[in-house]
Amino acid sequence: MPWPPTIDEFKAYLRTRGETTDVFDDDLDRLALPLQAAVAEVERIHAGRYQFQDPPDPESPLPVPGANLILGTLMLAARLHTRKRSPDGLIDMGEMGSSRIPSFDPDIDRLLRIGRHAIPVVG
Repeated sequence: MPWPPTIDEFKAYLRTRGETTDVFDDDLDRLALPLQAAVAEVERIHAGRYQFQDPPDPESPLPVPGANLILGTLMLAARLHTRKRSPDGLIDMGEMGSSRIPSFDPDIDRLLRIGRHAIPVVG
């Protein structure tokens, strides 16, 4: 899987979660913005740990981002997309009422190695 995740991969991920992602070409900014923000955040956090350029340099000692980093980025983008659609932190669940959108997700933190799951640093 090449870095960064594409808008088509993001739409496919949202479809697996049951969200409708039928958008017109001129409305792709609605999905592109959270994806770009998630990619920028992951690149900022892991600068110097992974090769984020495409194509990767075969002589570089840094590894290319793996499937866990790509999936975590897509999950982070989906969370940002959901938060953007509900600025008050609530999402309507029809007959079941409303539910809070969590401000952090341990699964995403674990995949991206952020928060409590960050790589230890000395100094």
